[in-house]
Amino acid sequence: MTTLTSQERVQRMLERRDQDRIPRGESWWGETLERWQKEGFDGDGAQFLELLGSDFHGLNWCWPQVFPGREEVISTDAETRVTRDGQGKLVRYWRNKSGTPEHLGFDCDTREKWETKYKPALLDSGLQVDPEAIKRTYRLGRERQRWCHLTGVESFEETRSLMGDEITLIAMADDPAWVVDVSRTFTNVMLRNLDAAMATGIQPDGLWIYGDMAFKNGTMCSPQMYKELIWPDHKRFADWAHAHGMKFIYHTDGDVRGVLDLYVAAGFDCFQPIEAKANMDIRQLCPQYGDKLAMFGNIDVMIMGTNDRDRIEHEIKTKFAAGMATKGYAYHSDHSVPPTVSWATYQFILECLEKYGRY
Repeated sequence: MTTLTSQERVQRMLERRDQDRIPRGESWWGETLERWQKEGFDGDGAQFLELLGSDFHGLNWCWPQVFPGREEVISTDAETRVTRDGQGKLVRYWRNKSGTPEHLGFDCDTREKWETKYKPALLDSGLQVDPEAIKRTYRLGRERQRWCHLTGVESFEETRSLMGDEITLIAMADDPAWVVDVSRTFTNVMLRNLDAAMATGIQPDGLWIYGDMAFKNGTMCSPQMYKELIWPDHKRFADWAHAHGMKFIYHTDGDVRGVLDLYVAAGFDCFQPIEAKANMDIRQLCPQYGDKLAMFGNIDVMIMGTNDRDRIEHEIKTKFAAGMATKGYAYHSDHSVPPTVSWATYQFILECLEKYGRY
């Protein structure tokens, strides 16, 4: 088969048409790259993606903050720092390493505060993207013939960031109109930013939206509650993308098997990263959903982290076979690659991508 450009390859994957090889993407923790550099990789993240043969070209990152640019340092110690961020919440971060931050408190803890303080501030926050910078990055992506995508966050992630999991989930049951208002308002602000990017005349290939809505054993709320409160705004993102001639990719961690039919109904084209340690397995999912929903990821980082080549090769070989049978599959780890994965191991993974990932 003729070698395709990255743009052609990803587009054909999303449309389940013939490809030369599966598209590739990847993410990693900062400490992972540092380890690889110590072990012989001579390059940075951009050079790693070139080595991988990544087909994706992100144009931006958009997560509108209620108070953009605000970060007040509250306290520090030898290992951590506590800040009040642009969402008004208190967060503790590691000072010298990556990791999930600890949420210590949320100021937007009542509907009254949302309506009188946070909602007006969010609506008045202005553009939080740089349209001209996006336009320049788009030109670079087109020169490289990559699949260019706008990137940002969806409303459930925003609601949890603003109010916290506990307040959000209780409000979904006790005051669903509050959650709907937060979701609709944030989605309006996100689309306002995306519209500003499109007004520069660019024509991206896709919209890739991030938001975690599940734990290891299931979604944070029932599928019916998701459908009533959050799903309409997820559908708005997909509809917006399709109205602009783009495909729609949705990122979520966790076990979302209970809502995959809703993803299909909303018009999602693809979902990622398909977290293996949350019981997601494309060897079971592709036969059921592969004709309706492209799959992107699912290569287990816990298996990568064993550095056991036999286990890693089996993981890639069997999952590639399942994904490629649908023609709607792209490579990615099921989460960011951790620093337990050696550079020698990832070089072996690259060999497996070539061995098993060509049609």
